[in-house]
Amino acid sequence: MKRMKTSTALHEARSASPGSAAPKSRSLAAACLTHALHDGYTDALYAFLPVWQAQFNLSYAALAVVRALYYGTMGGLQIPANRALRSLSPRAALILSTALAAAGLLLMALPFGFVGLCAGLVVAGVGSSIQHPRGSMLVTATYGAEARRPLGIYNFSGDLGKAVLPALVAVLLPMLAWRSVLALMVLLGIALLAALARLAPTGIAHRSAPPKTPSSRGGRRGGFGVLTTIGALDTATRMGYLLFLPFLIHGRGGDSPTVGLALALLFIGGAFGKFTFAWLGERLGVVRCVMLAEAATATLITTTLFTPLLPTLILLPVLGTVLNGTSSVLYGTVPELSNGDTGRAFAVFYTSVIGSGGVAPILYGAIADHSSQAVGLFVTAATAAAVVPLASALRPYLTPRQSHGG
Repeated sequence: MKRMKTSTALHEARSASPGSAAPKSRSLAAACLTHALHDGYTDALYAFLPVWQAQFNLSYAALAVVRALYYGTMGGLQIPANRALRSLSPRAALILSTALAAAGLLLMALPFGFVGLCAGLVVAGVGSSIQHPRGSMLVTATYGAEARRPLGIYNFSGDLGKAVLPALVAVLLPMLAWRSVLALMVLLGIALLAALARLAPTGIAHRSAPPKTPSSRGGRRGGFGVLTTIGALDTATRMGYLLFLPFLIHGRGGDSPTVGLALALLFIGGAFGKFTFAWLGERLGVVRCVMLAEAATATLITTTLFTPLLPTLILLPVLGTVLNGTSSVLYGTVPELSNGDTGRAFAVFYTSVIGSGGVAPILYGAIADHSSQAVGLFVTAATAAAVVPLASALRPYLTPRQSHGG
């Protein structure tokens, strides 16, 4: 029975991943383009926060709740979406994901007031809940045991979207009404739908269980739980800082284009961090690399509280490198601690980190409302610092090479 299940999974993986390089590259391109647009959509919403705050008279906490409508939906539906859509081809899953996300943005762009804005965020969140686990699973199934590097490319593509789209939105907002800017973002989604119809494979993406290794035994019950906790705290730090960054820049005298520049600098640094820490992870090991990144993140977040506008902008690419670099190490470790069910492991991991990204800014926003923005940022930095001792708990679940590098 187990042999039949394994052979069936291998057949499905081959149907999603033909042996030649061209179909593999097309599958990777489909996953990367989808990831880039969806992550661009997600982080471009930060550029709208000051506009929505002024138009709808929202507090920091209320603004975080509005933002959480998207993040909470996206995070909460990861596991149900992954389970419900296992029978869909990658093409159908990614097209459905993008169509729903674009429809949500269109609903936000229509003149339905605050209710329309909130409803659109929920619909867009449903779409993005599909993309993450199915896109990751497509890359993993396509490349098999050689998936770590393509997964790095897949994660990097998301950072490209984060670097380009928020900056573009921030530049357009002073020239166009915010609803018109959202309509232009919908057009990008329509263009991606056309590309996915040609690029995405029609076979079902599924990966069979790999042989047990010291790093995978007990991974879900132990190491995988520690990994997801670290991922949740790391994401909480990142989302908390992104919540406050537009207001930090405005407080230093920056305008909307400067906010866009700040976001772009942070995300460009984040993209560089994906490659830098993938390289460092192999040499320093997962534990040392995570400790280094989180300690540097806490230090730099605190530093930006005291620097003027220009030094803050100069620091942002460096901060982005360590703020986002950890995720490259963590995502690459998910298949190794998944106990074989990689698709579900990705869904659980994304649920944890995205749920944290939705809930944590609400807490940080409430703290800022009842104290000050500076206190909210201090708590964000403290969250990063809390990961440093927690990372050492991963050591028993990793091989010596994974833990210490080499």
